[in-house]
Amino acid sequence: MPRIVEAAGGIIYRPQQAASGVMKFSDDGRLPVGSNPASALDAIEVCVVHRPKYDDWSWPKGKLENNETHRHAAVREMGEESGVAVELGALIGDIEYPLADEGRRKRRVKNKTVDQKHVVFWMATPITEEAEKRRHTALGPVLPADKDEIDTVVWVPVSRARKLLTHILDRTILDKFVALVKAGAAQSRTLLIVRHGKAEARKQWKGLDGDRPITPHGAAAAFALNRELACYSPDRLVSSPWLRCMQTIEIFSWQTGLTVDTADELTEDAFAENPDAAWQRFRKEIDRMLDTGMDTAICMHRPVIGGIFTHLRGMCASEALAKRLIAKSPYMPTGNAIALAIIETGDGPKIIDIQKVSPLVY
Repeated sequence: MPRIVEAAGGIIYRPQQAASGVMKFSDDGRLPVGSNPASALDAIEVCVVHRPKYDDWSWPKGKLENNETHRHAAVREMGEESGVAVELGALIGDIEYPLADEGRRKRRVKNKTVDQKHVVFWMATPITEEAEKRRHTALGPVLPADKDEIDTVVWVPVSRARKLLTHILDRTILDKFVALVKAGAAQSRTLLIVRHGKAEARKQWKGLDGDRPITPHGAAAAFALNRELACYSPDRLVSSPWLRCMQTIEIFSWQTGLTVDTADELTEDAFAENPDAAWQRFRKEIDRMLDTGMDTAICMHRPVIGGIFTHLRGMCASEALAKRLIAKSPYMPTGNAIALAIIETGDGPKIIDIQKVSPLVY
C-alpha cells in the first residue's frame, strides 16, 4: 500500500525596498488595509530557497514531525529555512507528487501506485522580534536549517521568482498566490473565533452557569490549541467573561503575556437577551482589527457563535466560503477555532478565506 509523506510550507512575502516610495507600508511591514490589490504584486518580494542536495530553487517547506499539524509545520519549516519568523495568512493550496521525484527536473505526473509527498502551502508574513519572543512558549522552538539542507535564501520580485523556481508545481502554487494577492489577501487581517474547551455538563453542575468550568479533557484541548493559535500570532485577545471561555483563552494569555479583554455582550445570557448587541460588539472588534492591524482571537460560546455566523455569511466573498460557516448546531467543535482572513473594501469588511483550526491532543 503506497504511503503519503505529509509536508507543509508557504510563500513568505514582504515589501520590496525599492517599492517603499511607491506604496506606504504598515508599521508591521504588511501592505496597508485598503491599498489597491492590483499594485500589490509590484510592491512585494517573496522568499525562495536553494537546496544543495537537489540543486534546485523552491519554496521553504518540510516534512511534519511527530505530533505536528500541517499548520505548525508550515510556520516551523518556513522559519527554519528562511531564517525569518513568520505568521500565517490565507491558505494557498496543496500539491502532491511521487516521493521518488523529489528534486527531479521533470514534469511530475500523478501515479497513485507509488509513495507520494503531499505539501500544503500558506501565505506568510515576517513578524517582529517582539512578537516572536512573545509567542515562543506557545509555538515551541524554531531552529536554523543546516547548510547542507538550505545554503542560499533570496528575496525576489514575483516575476523573478517565476523564472527562478525549478519545479512546475512550485510555479502552480505561485499562480495561486498571485490570485490571492489580486483578491486582496496581502491586505488581510486574521480574526480567530475560538469555541471554549469542553465544559462540565449542565446537569451535573450545581453552581451558576457562568461559573461552569472546562473539564480536564477541555483543558488539554485548550492547551494544545495554543500551539495552533500561535501560528497566526494574534496581537489581541477577547473573551466572554464566563469561566469556561476565560479558562480556554487564559492559557494562551499566560504563555504570551497578552491580556484578555472581556466582552459582556458575548455571554450566553447576554446573547439570548440581545443578540443584536452581541453582533455589534463583535463587529466593533472587526473594525478595530482592521483599523489597528492587530490580529484578534475571540473566545465565545456555541449559541453566540451560531448567531455571529449568521451575520458573517453575508460578509463572505463567495457562497462556497459562506457554506464553511456551518448553519446548524454545534457550529464548530469545542476547543477548536476558525481563522478568518478579512479585508476592508468600499462595501465594508469582506471574508476572503476561512480555515479550520483544530488542536492535536496526544
